[in-house]
Amino acid sequence: MPLAPGQLQLGPVRCAWRPYRHGQAAEPLVRDWLSEQLGTAAEALVIRRTAQGRPCLDPVHGGWDASWSHSGEGLLMALAHDLRVGIDLEVRRPRPKAQVLANRFFAPAEAAALAAMPQDRRETAFVRLWCAKEAVLKAHGQGLSFGLHLLAFAPEGDDWRLVDCDPALGAPADWSLRTFRPAPAYLATVAWRARWG
Repeated sequence: MPLAPGQLQLGPVRCAWRPYRHGQAAEPLVRDWLSEQLGTAAEALVIRRTAQGRPCLDPVHGGWDASWSHSGEGLLMALAHDLRVGIDLEVRRPRPKAQVLANRFFAPAEAAALAAMPQDRRETAFVRLWCAKEAVLKAHGQGLSFGLHLLAFAPEGDDWRLVDCDPALGAPADWSLRTFRPAPAYLATVAWRARWG
C-alpha cells in the first residue's frame, strides 16, 4: 500500500501523524488508522491492554504491533510486523527544569553529558533523550514505571545512542531507534526490536 499524506516509513515501521485535541480520546483515531492499514473494520480490531496498560493488537491480527503517543495538538502512531514497537512524541516548548529532571531520573552519565552541553542545545538534547527512553520503554511494555535510569544513552552527534540497559530490555544492539520531526513544532522517536517472550 502506498504511503498516504501524513505517513512515513522508518525502516520496518510505518508511522502516521494526525491532528489531535487535548482531552480527545486517541484510541478511536488510532483504530481508524489501523483498520485502514490492516484491511480490517475498525470495530473488528481487537486491542488489548497488558497489566501495565500497554495497548497490544491481539495475535488474531497476525503478528502486528502498534504504539501511539500524543502531545500538544498532534497524535503519532506506529505499526510494525513481527516486531515490538514504541513511539514517543513531544511538542517543542520551554523546559526550564530539564537539567533538574535529568539529574533526578536519568543515568548519571546522561545527566553529566547534558550539563556539559551549551545552554542553547541542552533543552533539545533533553527532549531527544526523553523521547528515545520513552519509545524503548513503551515498546518493552513497562513504560516510565520501569525506570528511566535503567537504560543509558550516550551523545552521538545531535542524537543519542543506546549503550547500556537492564537485561530485561535485552542488549543495546537489539534495539533500533529513529528520531525525526513529524511536524515543525514536534520531535519524535520510534524504537523497535524483535519480539521476545
